[in-house]
Amino acid sequence: MPYAGTAEDGRKFFLSDELFDIDAADGEPSGFVGLFLWNADGSFDEVRVDRVDRAPGLPPGQASSAGADDLVAERLRQLGKYQLEPISVEPFLAVVDGVTFGWEVDQYDDGTYFIGIRPGDFIVYHEPWDGLEYDT
Repeated sequence: MPYAGTAEDGRKFFLSDELFDIDAADGEPSGFVGLFLWNADGSFDEVRVDRVDRAPGLPPGQASSAGADDLVAERLRQLGKYQLEPISVEPFLAVVDGVTFGWEVDQYDDGTYFIGIRPGDFIVYHEPWDGLEYDT
């Protein structure tokens, strides 16, 4: 389950254990817990990534919780007293160990924009940018 909000230090955050990437070398998917952090003004600050196991038998292109509840709880603890709420932040891409993480801006065939959470293909936000309109 993704979490979004404001950390105790004022930074904006997005935390998910549903990130995944298909390894080009062996075609096997890798799972990740990713914590994306932005400064209070919405400018990108840092990404923290942990590789985790994926659920056995999960199709390669399907998102699912990594079952890393302890790691997610630790990442939330590191945020201090946080508030879950909608966030307005800039898109970013960052490469960690050869895998691209971030919020990537792209366009549908009709020319409308969307933001895809990377890696994986589990959630895509689009207008009206209220967090309620998204594709999975």
